[in-house]
Amino acid sequence: MAESIIIRVQSPDGVKRITATKRETAATFLKKVAKEFGFQNNGFSVYINRNKTGEISASSNKSLNLLKIKHGDLLFLFPSSLAGPSSEMETSALPALKACGAPNVVEDEIDQYLSRQDGKIYRGRDPQLCRHGPLGKCVHCVPLEPFDEDYLNHLEPPVKHMSFHAYIRKLTGGADKGKFVALENISCKIKSGCEGHLPWPNGICTKCQPSAITLNRQKYRHVDNIMFENHTVADRFLDFWRKTGSQHFGFLYGRYTEHGDIPLGIRAEVAAIYEPPQIGTQNSLELLEDPKAEVVDEIAAKLGLRKVGWIFTDLVSEDTRKGTVRYSRNKDTYFLSSEECITAGDFQNKHPNVCRLSPDGHFGSKFVTAVATGGPDNQVHFEGYQVSNQCMALVRDECLLPCKDAPELGYAKESSSEQYVPDVFYKDIDKFGNEITQLARPLPVEYLIIDITTTFPKDPVYTFSISQNPFPIENRDVLGETQDFHSLATYLSQNSSAMFLDTVSDFHLLLFLVTNDVMPLQDSISLLLEAVRTRNEELAQTWRKSEQWATIEQLCSTVGVQLPGLQEYGAVGGSTHAASAAMWACQHCTFMNQPGTGHCEMCSLPRT
Repeated sequence: MAESIIIRVQSPDGVKRITATKRETAATFLKKVAKEFGFQNNGFSVYINRNKTGEISASSNKSLNLLKIKHGDLLFLFPSSLAGPSSEMETSALPALKACGAPNVVEDEIDQYLSRQDGKIYRGRDPQLCRHGPLGKCVHCVPLEPFDEDYLNHLEPPVKHMSFHAYIRKLTGGADKGKFVALENISCKIKSGCEGHLPWPNGICTKCQPSAITLNRQKYRHVDNIMFENHTVADRFLDFWRKTGSQHFGFLYGRYTEHGDIPLGIRAEVAAIYEPPQIGTQNSLELLEDPKAEVVDEIAAKLGLRKVGWIFTDLVSEDTRKGTVRYSRNKDTYFLSSEECITAGDFQNKHPNVCRLSPDGHFGSKFVTAVATGGPDNQVHFEGYQVSNQCMALVRDECLLPCKDAPELGYAKESSSEQYVPDVFYKDIDKFGNEITQLARPLPVEYLIIDITTTFPKDPVYTFSISQNPFPIENRDVLGETQDFHSLATYLSQNSSAMFLDTVSDFHLLLFLVTNDVMPLQDSISLLLEAVRTRNEELAQTWRKSEQWATIEQLCSTVGVQLPGLQEYGAVGGSTHAASAAMWACQHCTFMNQPGTGHCEMCSLPRT
């Protein structure tokens, strides 16, 4: 009897093992593959390599031994677009193919750029240790790999986590060049479709049961630095706490760029902070439903920005005369509470990182967490974090809970009749110095946290203009700062000397123009957004002469604030002053009334 071998076949739907023999023909082997994966015809192709090279044809003359396929080899199956699988597999295989980490996945621009870089750390010739000529290389000056731990540990300050692209280079290096690399996302759920037993809680087997999880400190991070473009962005966010004493929350909008201080590193540059509806107190935050969330993302995308993270304050004033704050987050307490880790994991799951090496098409996240809190010098410091991929999986599958009385501890749920939860462990050192494995009930959250340096540049960068009298920030009605046409008219009158492009280059102003209830400009503001993105004054002047801007100015002139140069601001071919004198807007309901009336026709309230 011929010796049996097991061949692994990876498809968009997962990996399956096929039992075969060395003398078996390729045609017989492909029939077994079709039967195992549920294909009725030859609607698939099997390749030796992941990049679709070395296709195995249905030949009756070539054996597996002749094709150099050995026991334990991994082959790659790709369904054909012409002939699909059977009806049972159609609904599951095709969507999985689209999400598969194949070359069809389009990664972020920064990921595409870094994947093309050399990444090696070049060193000059050491005059004391190198004994060769200027064109030679030795162990003392040969370029280092970007994942060299000794080099990272000797940087100032030392780098505990290599960059994600350096981690990929480490996986894809060596003799096999990453042939067997697949970044698989962790799953804590029972695999569906197991027909050998009753569903949970009446039955479970090793095929569908998720593996136990041992928490490890992640060796890499998806983002290596958070940089606010200038101090004004952060100061305006902190003003809410300074004026109310209540904690505050915001979303970071910016872009991902290369971080040159770390090999193949990624930096999250923050250009603006959007503050959604929320209820804040001195020790709590509650996020409310935001009906404008999708519009904000759309406007940011047209400005060349994206949502890169979230920020919140945890500040308690210590001495109001000195302006100091309490230093509460440190190694003796916690850096992130379990509740904040769960929130960060939820945000990271909502913003996954597209990755071509993952069968799911995504792996981890570049979404960052920033905390404004007191530092060792009792001044406001900004700290950056992410949670590990293991934490993301526990949060996604609802396996992690916060502890009520101990913010530094989390708790892994126990299995119930509604949900099976795999065992979660972490390693610790006992009083004798021995490494022991503990059940994560409870769990120190430092196993889930990845710290990220947070900085401000020496030379500030300004994506948006900075004004001495800025436009109010959204959702700050509790401070008496409202976004309406009165505040818009006041802002325009106080910034009349500036260029029009500089005047309208304000993230919060642009959001108001798009989302206001009186005259939203969502369908007609694309030209202005393009002008702000490219810093093109001519495009801005072209949009300034449009009917939409003339109408905005008419609405501003009706609230009692006279705009300087109103005739110049108006649309070409008409008198803006005459048009504004013809009708007036009610300050209470914004209804446009006919001239000569002292009371609003809609709400009957007086004009002034």
